[in-house]
Amino acid sequence: MLGEASTTEIARNKNAQGMPENKESARQGGSVAGKARRDLEKKSSRKVVSKKNYFKTPQDKKMIRDG
Repeated sequence: MLGEASTTEIARNKNAQGMPENKESARQGGSVAGKARRDLEKKSSRKVVSKKNYFKTPQDKKMIRDG
């Protein structure tokens, strides 16, 4: 969620228009979220993603059908 919020805020502040500009905003937003995750892991001495909290297969798949 942090990555999405960061991306949205960056894109709005830069007034990103079109795929290339929005792609760059998404990269920057992902970078913000990645740094936050690494910082949290370092300070808490625990991994955020582990084998215990990782789903190997999707729980539900919703399909959108034309109709």
